[in-house]
Amino acid sequence: MTDGAWADAGDVDLPRFQAGAPPQHLITTLLGDYWISRSEQLPSAALVRLAGEFGVSAVAARAALSRLARRELLESSKVGRRTYYRLTDRAADVLEDGRKRIMSFGLAQGAWDGTWVVAAFSVSEEQRDLRHALRSRLRWLGFAPLYDGLWVSPTAEADAAAAVLTELGVPVATVFLARALDLPGFRAPQEAWDFDQLRRTYEDFAAQYAPLLTRVRNGTVGASEALVARTGIMDTWRTFPNHDPDLPAELLPGGWPRSAARDVFVEIYDTLGPLAEFRVKQIVGEFEPALAELVAHHRTGLPLAPR
Repeated sequence: MTDGAWADAGDVDLPRFQAGAPPQHLITTLLGDYWISRSEQLPSAALVRLAGEFGVSAVAARAALSRLARRELLESSKVGRRTYYRLTDRAADVLEDGRKRIMSFGLAQGAWDGTWVVAAFSVSEEQRDLRHALRSRLRWLGFAPLYDGLWVSPTAEADAAAAVLTELGVPVATVFLARALDLPGFRAPQEAWDFDQLRRTYEDFAAQYAPLLTRVRNGTVGASEALVARTGIMDTWRTFPNHDPDLPAELLPGGWPRSAARDVFVEIYDTLGPLAEFRVKQIVGEFEPALAELVAHHRTGLPLAPR
């Protein structure tokens, strides 16, 4: 997801996703997966070792921790010569909101009532930063451009779109609800999405992870590999809401592969959870055995413990 999984984070500038899981993104992902509900802080040495499981050098991991702290995404403390970190409450809240959306993505929905949310705006070419931020935020909400300044969504909330336009200070904008007329020669709102490309993306995802799924079912994935693989499939799955706002069944072509792709994600992510948790506990236990017992994973259908 080139525009970032957490593009709607407002004033919380969480790391953007890039291929290869850069250290800052990786560390926030790991904390979100195994430590998000904890108020205790983890030793920096444990976080550096965790990043090392993904091929991140100690120097790069420590630099990432320092940058995350400067960006107020991590809070830190010192005990003697040791430094400890945890997610700030605001960063944890944003990650949890994003996690809920990612985990629910692709679930069966009720009938769609045919109403479109439309965001119309005008931003000059000179305001490139504003244009980029607006497009990223609208995509995360579930919009796509039918035309350059006219974005549509069958699933977004109008209030959320209005809040983004207001927050970013878009000078000329409006949000309204509409129903499309099925008229020959006119572009239908759903044409804002490339269904052929989306289909290929879901099918490629299922094909890419089919060998891993077979090994998961056969029980031949070890703890270290489980940690890396589970993080990898999450990083891939979390990109889909930026391209598909859970389009209603009424708009989808026959034989749509989203549900099959979700089944692959859910089975791998949930099945590898205990093994990945075990590996995180091993690493944290090298530095703080008492904290290791607090490490916990979550499943796609189960909420985390309240903060």
